[in-house]
Amino acid sequence: MPTRTKATTHPRARLNRDRVLRAALVLADQGGLEALTMRRLGEALGVEAMSLYNHVSGKEDLLDGLVDIVFSEIDLHCGGRDWKRAMRRRAISAREVLARHRWANGLMESRLHPGPETLRHHDAVLRCLREAGFSIAMSAHAYSALDSYIYGFALQQRSLPFDSGEEATAMVEIFLRQFPADLFPHLAELATEHVMKPGYDYAKEFEFGLDLILDGLDRKRARPHTVRARG
Repeated sequence: MPTRTKATTHPRARLNRDRVLRAALVLADQGGLEALTMRRLGEALGVEAMSLYNHVSGKEDLLDGLVDIVFSEIDLHCGGRDWKRAMRRRAISAREVLARHRWANGLMESRLHPGPETLRHHDAVLRCLREAGFSIAMSAHAYSALDSYIYGFALQQRSLPFDSGEEATAMVEIFLRQFPADLFPHLAELATEHVMKPGYDYAKEFEFGLDLILDGLDRKRARPHTVRARG
């Protein structure tokens, strides 16, 4: 008589806060924050929604955790490096992270209970600026200018009706058919001589503006007490 083999079962991975947050991150990336509900999150993890409250206290705690993950993904290495290089690298990384997690823009600085990665990131940026010779006030000015530009550019890029150079070219072609070039010559010139050129990528505009800000901050750092002459 053949021996019956007992079926092997694989225990489900233990639920913990990290698993909950990582699953929530996937839902938010796929469908935005409106797709992130405790019921859907429970379904994604194969548990009842009430089980999630053993690991997060509620939706706000969940968002705090997600923002902390986003901050942890931003590349920031300042020790022993030129401050401009470090801030440039950090800004480019932050824009790329916000492009991956489009729902995060607007939440990043809004949390009342920031997590350890969020605080660690802010502290590291300030340390980089202070060690570069920025005063406390100038560090605050520099941080504000950089983040306003990063978040603002990410928001503007998100609102564009195209995601690639090919889509931008197609949009321009529609524009040129609808609006005669002789009525809007400068728009037509920008479209045909810049946007429709091979390799166009709106994201490249980010680095141009970023370098202007960094160069301006560098001049301010070198002459922190310069007073504008009165006329």
